[in-house]
Amino acid sequence: MKTVVLATNNAHKVSEITHALDFPGWEFKTLREMGVDSDPAEDADTFLGNARIKALAAHEACDGMAALADDSGLEVDALNGAPGVWSSRFAGEDATDADNNRKLVANLEGVADDARTARFVCTLVFIDEDGTETVSRGTIEGRIGYVEQGSGGFGYDPLFWPDVFEGTCTLAEVPQSRKNEVSHRGNALRALRAELEKKIN
Repeated sequence: MKTVVLATNNAHKVSEITHALDFPGWEFKTLREMGVDSDPAEDADTFLGNARIKALAAHEACDGMAALADDSGLEVDALNGAPGVWSSRFAGEDATDADNNRKLVANLEGVADDARTARFVCTLVFIDEDGTETVSRGTIEGRIGYVEQGSGGFGYDPLFWPDVFEGTCTLAEVPQSRKNEVSHRGNALRALRAELEKKIN
């Protein structure tokens, strides 16, 4: 049995990861399940940098076990890529989703529809027992709306209109299963699985 430590305690992320990487003989454990308290400073200026920080910390804290971490966020073109790696704390260290969404809408005041392009980005870093690193990246393109719409999802989902749905709904208005099929994390996980399959086979 191969144990992979997940550098998260987010139940939804755990479920999505275990479903996407259901290799025979693999099991996944969160840091909490491993009895490990790992909370490294995510002070890199890229999603890759922060994911690597978390994966390495989990790998080392669990005596060299395989580890997987992700970092994700929203990039808005009209804001030069902001909020980016600061997505969860865009409106401050203790900001709520509502605080961040209000700031995003305010910062885009007066920006025309065709200039409100944005994307969610997810970068995954997998570190195997021998220290080998495998990286993947997934995105979902869309536009930022003017008011929150939909009660599902979290974060910026109620403001994000994915291109894949051709302007019919926000990411907060689709079932979780459908979101997983098109989301940045889903796309990153599918890319990671493809890379790992090459090494396993």
